[in-house]
Parts: sequence; C-alpha cells; structure tokens
Amino acid sequence: MLALTAGAFLLAGFVKGVIGLGLPTVAIGLLGLMMTPAQAAAIMVAPALITNVWQATVGGHLLPLARRIWPMLVGICIGTLVAALWLPSGKQATVWLGVALLVYSVLGLSKMDFSVSPRAERWLNLPMGLMTGAITTATGVYVLPGTPYLHALQFDRNRLVQVLGISFTVSTLALGAALMQAGEIGTALARPVGVAIVASLAGMWLGQVVRGRVRETTFRLWFFLGLLALGAHLALRGLL
Repeated sequence: MLALTAGAFLLAGFVKGVIGLGLPTVAIGLLGLMMTPAQAAAIMVAPALITNVWQATVGGHLLPLARRIWPMLVGICIGTLVAALWLPSGKQATVWLGVALLVYSVLGLSKMDFSVSPRAERWLNLPMGLMTGAITTATGVYVLPGTPYLHALQFDRNRLVQVLGISFTVSTLALGAALMQAGEIGTALARPVGVAIVASLAGMWLGQVVRGRVRETTFRLWFFLGLLALGAHLALRGLL
C-alpha cells in the first residue's frame, strides 16, 4: 500500500511540476483503485497543500497576484464550505467535470484564445471562486472553472503557474477543513501521508526541471494536453 501510494504521488507531483496542476486528479484517480475516494482525498490534502504552497511562493509575485484575485479566493472558501453542507459528491458531477475539461482543452489546442478584460475581471472573480469551491466539494478536484478563468487573464507561463498555486492552496485548505469536519482526516493516515509528501515533492521537483527547459509554445501545448488527459480520466472514472 505504501509503495503504491509513493508511486501515485511521484507521478502526480511530476505532472504538477510540468504543467502546474493535476496532483489531486492523478493521485485520487490512482489511489481510488484501492481505497474509497474520501480516504484518497484525505491522504491527498497534506501533500497537495505543501506542493501548492511551494508553487505559489516560487516566482516572486505572490502578493501582487494574491491582491489581484483575492475576491476569487474568498469565493473558493465560501463555495467549498457551503457546498459541503448540502452538495453530495457523485459520479455524475465527475463526468461533467471531465467533459468540460475535454471541451476546454480542445478549444485551447485549436488556439482559440479566451481573454477577460480588467473591467470584467473585477466582477467575475467572486462568482468564479464560488463555482470552483462548489465543484471542489462535489469532485475533490479544484480545476474548473478556476483554471480556465485564470488562463483567460493572460498571465505569462510562470505567473500562470504561480497564480494557479495560490488558487489551489486556498482550495486545498478549504477542502481539508470540509474533510476534517466530516471526520475523514485522522492520525491513522500519518504513514501514508508522510510517504505521499516525500514522493510528491520529489516528483514536483523533477517536473519543474522539465518545465524550465521547454519553450512557451511547448509549455502551452503540454498544458492543454495535460488538461485533455485529466478530463478524459475524470470522465471515464465517472462512467466506470
């Protein structure tokens, strides 16, 4: 069990290091083969939080980026915690999340760029956060609609990865609070969580080395291919 946990988080960390996201989806998808989704999510919280904080703080633009999207961060917290009270998770939500990611990835690979004006950004931040928080509660994955929205703000690749890390850090904290409230997080998970943290950090370091050696166009290609793979994985997992 510990060896499989290490392998799952090594791969998940590598994916996150390369494209800036994907650790929860890959880790929960693989761990879900041998445990319940709630148990997998509980193991995922600590390594996801640590890698997200790392991703959010590397780059030197933490405070300016946080000030720019703070209403979205507040919305994520509210959406996650409110939805935890009444929105049950289920296969249908996972399928639709996967389908939406597939559509967004295909549009991105076809080079159809979406952009959000500064005026629209001011009033979109909060509702985007609320929806991202609600979907996080339903699926355990905090990708939509936050990731496409942040991508539409037209950050360069390094700022995009950093602002995703900020968003994911807040999402992980809110999800961890919801899981703790539900009694899913306890001391019995200490060993697998420790293994997951070490493996995910090693994988993320390797992924960042790879990302630092690729061009902007190549990064864009792999970013959308990564989203495409994540979407297909979620949709198939929800159907099977």
